[in-house]
Amino acid sequence: MPESMTDTPVATVADAALLAQTEAAVRAASAPLRERFGEVTLSRTREELMSALAANDDAVLDILRPRLHALRPHAGWVEQEQELHGGALPGGEWWVVDPAEGNVNHLHALPEWAVTATLVRENAPVLTVVHLPLTGHTYTALAGGGAYLDGRRLHVSGATDLGLSIVATSQARPDEQESLVRRVGSSITEMLLDALVVRTAVPATLHLANVAAGRIEAFWQFAGARADLLPGALLVAESGGQICTTDGRPWTPDSDSFLATAPGVHAAAVTTLSR
Repeated sequence: MPESMTDTPVATVADAALLAQTEAAVRAASAPLRERFGEVTLSRTREELMSALAANDDAVLDILRPRLHALRPHAGWVEQEQELHGGALPGGEWWVVDPAEGNVNHLHALPEWAVTATLVRENAPVLTVVHLPLTGHTYTALAGGGAYLDGRRLHVSGATDLGLSIVATSQARPDEQESLVRRVGSSITEMLLDALVVRTAVPATLHLANVAAGRIEAFWQFAGARADLLPGALLVAESGGQICTTDGRPWTPDSDSFLATAPGVHAAAVTTLSR
């Protein structure tokens, strides 16, 4: 992984064509998930919940995996058990995919979910697609080539006052250790004191898309896996935002925290989250 997101290698001309093909694959694979959406799916046990989540994932992956494999036959694939632990990947190219980012929202008939695919090369994100099947909107980013929403170039907010800013955080996964849960709660309290509004919801990727689009000024999260941070990190970096840990160090998938901000509120956000 590069020392920071600003060190991400510039994509090639071939990567630009690959981005368009990846977008087409993600759009096609999202159709079953859109068709499955509408009714609340209640689970009486953890086993039932995990089965419902897996069914959503499989509906997308049955289409997406072979299409992405055809585009990049030699690229690795981040399996679910690898994804849970995050960290650096082996060398070469890897597809980092979340077939239902915000899956639990989908099961509860909430609209905040997406299908994402990110190509990682030598531990640096090269391109990403974040598709929202319910609205048809698609966010894309290419390393060195900018970030876009349906073809419109994205730019982060020009805000300079954290006290006038909307910020957001997300829960990386359920069943975290108590110490991490308390750390999250403390950070929310600090941001409630310093920012205008704090939003707390899953999934992380959609908050990061809002940072990239200039709708909110900052997003932070403790822990997290590759698929919920890499797509949004590339979107924000290519929209002119800053990526680091919550105490201002360079971020990598091994880091225990993540912060994405508009430049004008970066220092203030780091100060707040470092208290």
